[in-house]
Amino acid sequence: MELDYDKLLSRAREGLEDVMTDDSRFIPPEPQVLYEGKRTILRNFSEMVDALRREPDHFSKYLVQELGTAGNLEGRRLVLQGRVPEKKVANRVSAYLNAFVLCEECHRPDTNFQRQGRTLVLQCEGCGAHRPIRASG
Repeated sequence: MELDYDKLLSRAREGLEDVMTDDSRFIPPEPQVLYEGKRTILRNFSEMVDALRREPDHFSKYLVQELGTAGNLEGRRLVLQGRVPEKKVANRVSAYLNAFVLCEECHRPDTNFQRQGRTLVLQCEGCGAHRPIRASG
């Protein structure tokens, strides 16, 4: 049985098309904001931390600093002092995603923090790219 290279190649590519074009594997979480008096509560904070694969302390410190308010973790949610608009929270979550989660080369969320000397580096597990990140959070 003789196999034609072009036929084999096209058959292999047919199986890969779905994998190569499927970006729905990672959908950034939308913050669920609710208000209790003068407090803003990020209800799905722990789900967001799990989806982003980051430490709750790092993410909460970043949000508190960027939103310019006080806040603390209460169980599985983040409680912020004052009424923070939902759009502002969503913008800061998006900024965190770009700065500390997504790889700049392949745009995948498969990254982690590495310490190289005194520099914190975002290392991509998918493509191997790495870049220094600012020391916020």
